[in-house]
Amino acid sequence: MQRIGMYPGTFDPLTNGHMDIIARAVKLYDKLIIGVAVNEAKKPLFSLDERVATVTREAAKTAGNGTAEVVVMPFRGLLMHFAESCGAGSIVRGLRAVSDFEYEFQMASMNEQLNPDIETVFLMADVKHQAVASRLVKEIALLGGDISAFVSAEVKHELLEKIK
Repeated sequence: MQRIGMYPGTFDPLTNGHMDIIARAVKLYDKLIIGVAVNEAKKPLFSLDERVATVTREAAKTAGNGTAEVVVMPFRGLLMHFAESCGAGSIVRGLRAVSDFEYEFQMASMNEQLNPDIETVFLMADVKHQAVASRLVKEIALLGGDISAFVSAEVKHELLEKIK
């Protein structure tokens, strides 16, 4: 039986923290589906197509780090419906701080009620990524700060072009 994990997110923009979680998750599964969420409530800076393209390009850099086949797919609607349609046995979530845990714990509890057969797996953020959040990266970039430590060179270039 194939172990399929799903790592969902808005990835607006994709950060080094996201990439750290992806690089570790590919070691846990036969197939890792990275679900790029349509989330109008977050008012993403990048279009869905741009985010999917960026995640696809950057996730390809993890090839060889684990045994997982990596598939990037956009999704809209309820995460559990998407996970079920993909055959995922677990949802991967990254945790940075206690505030993340409280939110993620609540989400995991609700998801378990929707489908108790799909587990939530939490991976702790590497210490150097614990403060990194897409929202903060965008704010730093908008205010002219250096985001080199938080995103890849390609993502930095795309973000700076987008905010011009």
